[in-house]
Amino acid sequence: MILIVSLARPEEHDRASSFGELKRKFEAMTRAPALVQHYTEISPERVAGLPVRAIFITGSSCPWPEVDPRGFDGLYDLATTTTIPTHGACAGHQLLGFFFNATDWRAIHSLPDEFMRALAPGEVDVRMGKSYEGWFAEDGAYTVQILQPDPIFAGFEGSLVVREAHVCEVKRLPTGWLHLARTDTCAIQAMRHPGRPIYGTQFHPEAWSEHYPDGQRFMANFFRIAGLIE
Repeated sequence: MILIVSLARPEEHDRASSFGELKRKFEAMTRAPALVQHYTEISPERVAGLPVRAIFITGSSCPWPEVDPRGFDGLYDLATTTTIPTHGACAGHQLLGFFFNATDWRAIHSLPDEFMRALAPGEVDVRMGKSYEGWFAEDGAYTVQILQPDPIFAGFEGSLVVREAHVCEVKRLPTGWLHLARTDTCAIQAMRHPGRPIYGTQFHPEAWSEHYPDGQRFMANFFRIAGLIE
């Protein structure tokens, strides 16, 4: 089973149809069932009662200061202890950064939006009319540079082209984590826990398409690590 952890706002979770599409994509790729659960429903005890072999933490459109960190306590307990292969994408990646950079997670009362940077004078705002207008964004298909070999990059030669949709980033690599990939405008595009198969990517490999298939290969590599693909 693949556990998809939705980071959607609680009131939007039930109508987040994109996660239904994601469930179908993962099931078609692995022939394993996928279960979508909201982050507030997650705990180590709940996951221990399920035949979970891979965990995927989604992105989110909700600004971090609007989220109560206490809603993530169960997911924090799971992420910081599990040996199940785990991948956080975009906001899921940033959440892993918050988790593993925290010295006392339960003392944190709010999470910041860690913007890449403000737009320079005259710089085109690709998010004009959208949330976070006025901040620099990576929005579209970007070439991501691979910094060191890892099983997650099997079959790639130095780079991959993947979907990006973010204005925030992980500002500090958690202690001991491996820095796997970057772009010129966002340093920590991919990272991995030093001792467990936990990955974060600022990009969205799950949003592959016919014209940009590299994300599909990346996700296949992740599910291969999890033993769901031969």
